Amino acid sequence: MSEHPPTQPLPLIIDDEDAPGRLVRPLLVLPRWADKYRAHRRERRTDDGPSIWEPIHLGIDEDGRPVRVPLIYRNMLLAGEPGAGKSVGLNNIVAHAALATDCRLWLFDGKIVELGLWRSCADRFVANSLDDAISALLDLQSEMDSRYAVLDDERRRKIAPADGVPPIVVVLDELAYFSATVGTKREQEAFSVLVRDLVARGRAAGIIVVAATQRPSSDIIPTSLRDLFGYRWAFRCTTDASSDIVLGHGWAARGHSAASVAPETKGIGFLLAEGGIPRRIKAAHLSDEQVYALADRAAMRRLAAGIADHTGDQDLDDATGGAA
Repeated sequence: MSEHPPTQPLPLIIDDEDAPGRLVRPLLVLPRWADKYRAHRRERRTDDGPSIWEPIHLGIDEDGRPVRVPLIYRNMLLAGEPGAGKSVGLNNIVAHAALATDCRLWLFDGKIVELGLWRSCADRFVANSLDDAISALLDLQSEMDSRYAVLDDERRRKIAPADGVPPIVVVLDELAYFSATVGTKREQEAFSVLVRDLVARGRAAGIIVVAATQRPSSDIIPTSLRDLFGYRWAFRCTTDASSDIVLGHGWAARGHSAASVAPETKGIGFLLAEGGIPRRIKAAHLSDEQVYALADRAAMRRLAAGIADHTGDQDLDDATGGAA
């Protein structure tokens, strides 16, 4: 399925504490998925935890107002120089997805220790093996194609909450490690092609890609890939050109440059919702201790919901009922 730019700006919620959480209302149920998850949906209605269908809290704007974005049917790119606070922003997204029992969480971490704090609640965790990363992406691609086959059979364009089909949040950190550092040139290209395919086609199938890098350069984030991300979050960059690689050409000249962020202000960056203008925000900080506590809580919630065995390597067929 082809992707087309939205005609309206993507949602970026400022100071909207009382807004209803679920943005997408169920319309039809896909029969081939519904039976598998009927019991889980009944439990989810009384669950007091977050939902992947709800906006994710990212931090505050310059006036201290909360900033939240809905990630369902969207993707997000985060980039900035080392120490700029990219991991701080990433942890907010992973925390929401980990605590939500209506999604699956796949983590790719070339450093092992950045996302490794969340390993206990990941449905699949890929460390610093490019072969494993490519294998996992191929599994996701296969699942995406299977979901589209079912949607086509049901004359549907995208999944909805009533289907009970869990969205899959795919977090990639660090892009440059897998696409430019390890492996052969052919393997790196295979990785990049698979990522681009998931970002381009995965949204309507409920596959949400969140990609992060500390190398905001054109070889790591080519324009053809960047423009597929509905949300782009640029933390401090060394140059206006690097900031534009993340946000888009011309934003620095219009006064929106992550190079203007002071080096000592970790976690501050410019968030662009496609179709809008970059907003300067500060990511909500989570300490390592808080991350561990949230990860433990998320692991228990997922275990209680019966949706993961927490080995970090659950098959997608088990998670989605093997729809094909």
